[in-house]
Amino acid sequence: MEPEDLRARLAALLDLADPEPPPEIGVVVRAERDGYVEQRVVFAGSEGDVPAFLLVPDGGRRRLPAVVVHHQHHGEWHIGKSEVAGLAGDPLHAFGPALARRGVVVLAPDAPGFEDRRASGPGTDLRGEDDRYRYLNEMGHRLVAGRLLMTTVLRDAAAALSALCAHPAVDPEAVGVAGHSMGGTTTLFQAALDERVRFAAVSGAACTYRRRVADGTAIEPASAIPGIVDVADLDDVAGLVAPRPLLLVSATEDRYSADANAIERAIAARFPAGALQHARFAGGHALTPERFATVVDWLAEAAATCRT
Repeated sequence: MEPEDLRARLAALLDLADPEPPPEIGVVVRAERDGYVEQRVVFAGSEGDVPAFLLVPDGGRRRLPAVVVHHQHHGEWHIGKSEVAGLAGDPLHAFGPALARRGVVVLAPDAPGFEDRRASGPGTDLRGEDDRYRYLNEMGHRLVAGRLLMTTVLRDAAAALSALCAHPAVDPEAVGVAGHSMGGTTTLFQAALDERVRFAAVSGAACTYRRRVADGTAIEPASAIPGIVDVADLDDVAGLVAPRPLLLVSATEDRYSADANAIERAIAARFPAGALQHARFAGGHALTPERFATVVDWLAEAAATCRT
């Protein structure tokens, strides 16, 4: 199947349409940090306002490269955007400050059901099992209404990209996406389906549906898309990112990137020389300093290359 035909079939399955006009980014709180300005912001998503952090490098320069960073899951529904912004959680997920200090604007939104988008109300306080059950409702309540959680996720991701591209500090021709685990899956689908994405870094999310089913590996609620395997698997989705630069980061003992090598082999011919890179490490699913540095360095280089 031709890439455009497959992209159209996936967009129809996920009920995605052309991007809406860029939403305005409203600044709630502004703070000066070392090397960048941190702004707690909000923008209009598909089902209401989306809270996010916007990190803008110091210097007053205009038209900088930018990245939308989608946060992980990790069973921590009380932490979303704040982890990417380096304000909570694992420092090895603080992609925002690391990239901002490299001259890259970063927008880190909350996914549905996380941090300030929890049904129980905003905040980064731990609320135990209540968060788990309410997050499952994010999927279940949409399904009974004939909607998908992934549709909300990807529509919000498109709004984030639109808002970032329209920001006066951003070069819209040098905007990418990145994420680990759940955030990596969001990144992969967004990059595949939205050609405004110029480059993408996907960590801990290179595992096909067929491999997950064969191995008995969990499928995150947003990725539970009825009928998707009749249209495409994750290797097909990854192939749609071509010819744009794509980084896959995987690990030998990570069940969520169990067939990363096979995915790389399946899609490699679709990319120009050097555009597809696969960094495979020893270890499990969690990020390590080496993987974190690999993602940050690659994003900074890809951002700079887009502008040359």
